[in-house]
Amino acid sequence: MAGSQDHTRRDLLRGAGVVALSGGLAALPAHAFADEAPPLPAAGTPFQAGLVTDLARALAARAYVAPRTDDLPEALTGLNREQYAGIRTVPGSAVWADADLGFTIEPLHRGSVFRGRVALALIEDGVVRPVAYDRARFETDTTQIPTFKDDPGYSGFKLRARFAGGELTDFAYLQGASFFRLVAAGQGFGVTARALTLRPADARGEEFPEWRAVWIERPGPGGPLVLHALVDSPSATAAFRMSLRPGAASLCDVEGTVFARTAIDHLGLGGMTTSYLFGPHDRRGADDARAAVHSSGGLQIRTGSGEAIWRPARNPETLQVSSFVDDSPKGFGLMQRARDYRSFQDDIQHWEWRPSLWLEPLSAWGPGSVTLLEIPSDSEFNENILAYWRPKAGLAAGAERAFSYRQHWCWQPPEPVPVAVVSGTRAGRGTNDNRRLFLVDFTGEGLAEAGDLRTQLSVGPGAITASTLYRYPDRKTVRVAFELDPRGEKACELRLALQRGDTPLTETWLYRWTP
Repeated sequence: MAGSQDHTRRDLLRGAGVVALSGGLAALPAHAFADEAPPLPAAGTPFQAGLVTDLARALAARAYVAPRTDDLPEALTGLNREQYAGIRTVPGSAVWADADLGFTIEPLHRGSVFRGRVALALIEDGVVRPVAYDRARFETDTTQIPTFKDDPGYSGFKLRARFAGGELTDFAYLQGASFFRLVAAGQGFGVTARALTLRPADARGEEFPEWRAVWIERPGPGGPLVLHALVDSPSATAAFRMSLRPGAASLCDVEGTVFARTAIDHLGLGGMTTSYLFGPHDRRGADDARAAVHSSGGLQIRTGSGEAIWRPARNPETLQVSSFVDDSPKGFGLMQRARDYRSFQDDIQHWEWRPSLWLEPLSAWGPGSVTLLEIPSDSEFNENILAYWRPKAGLAAGAERAFSYRQHWCWQPPEPVPVAVVSGTRAGRGTNDNRRLFLVDFTGEGLAEAGDLRTQLSVGPGAITASTLYRYPDRKTVRVAFELDPRGEKACELRLALQRGDTPLTETWLYRWTP
């Protein structure tokens, strides 16, 4: 490489052949992309624990250099969603297609909005084996894939896996910025996870970290698929180890370390995005025959003190940011609780098949807040809901922070909520144009027991003008009906729960009303 490297990087890579981040071609000379990318271990280099962490730390010590995206012809960058989706993997050409490992890897072509280059490599027999670009992997009926003089690399990859020993089916995607998605058995793709989130909805503009390189370990019999990833961004770098296991609830264990190039005062960990267009409590501008359209219905939180919270998602008229202050939460996630076709009446999208994503920290995260962003949307394809953990303390330039968590991509979270859950939220016009009627249903075993129920209902600002409790023992459900009078306010924070004596019987239902 050019002689501008610092000693840390030189020491790290001394004696281990390197190639520049160019799509993984070990045959390229080491100086080929020296001006635009960090060096990576070359083919045959032993892959050792901590290698990616050391790379990320060394990369953070140098100035950020944006990866090239101007090396693709318009024939690829001009593709629309449907045209790009028409670029398919040729049957039988996936990595490990003939190995019967329970997983296959399908590298994804660059094009359309996926213009970034991700270097892909396998770890087999303990050494690095780069996955070079091969035009023969792809077929398409919608466009002509050009011939490249230089290796264009890939934009990411798709994983297929065997669920319970069945046929290979779609399991995971890693593509775009630092995004990735998994499904459980029988599901369709929905919520998207983020490896790293920086400055969302910030006046300075959001920063989108990007995958730069991924190393994938050859799995053992019955074992998970383990991958190691390097993420880069103007403000930070990060190293990840991710262990993926498909199942009735698919698991992804994440160990990560983020390294701050510059001071970071708005860091997001465990980020996840989803789409919410409309539902029973929020049909703003929805002239639509379907009953609801969303990949997730709301945000579920289990606080560090054990309180169970449910916050329905909304498609507001203006950006809404909500922070749920906590200390070392037990978990949070964007959940799809509606699992009946009748809840959506959509014969094409089948929103009832979309995953819930529940995140469980594997270490104490300390003080901070689960943060929820709700962005106005007019399309069901927009992921307009973002949830993440924002640590209270930022990162100074040169500092680093390690973290770990387990993701459950599931139909239901791994542990049932210990109290009655919110099973429905509906809203509509109240007794006059200035008031809103809410119907909130709680369902659970404890509600059918004898004894008086106490309604804990509050709002600020605004006022509650009426509240009525309806019991439905056959459904183990209690409905709370009430009217909100905003009194001219532009936002009202609502809070509702049921108790017997001083004992909580239900989740805490939280809701932000805006016009």
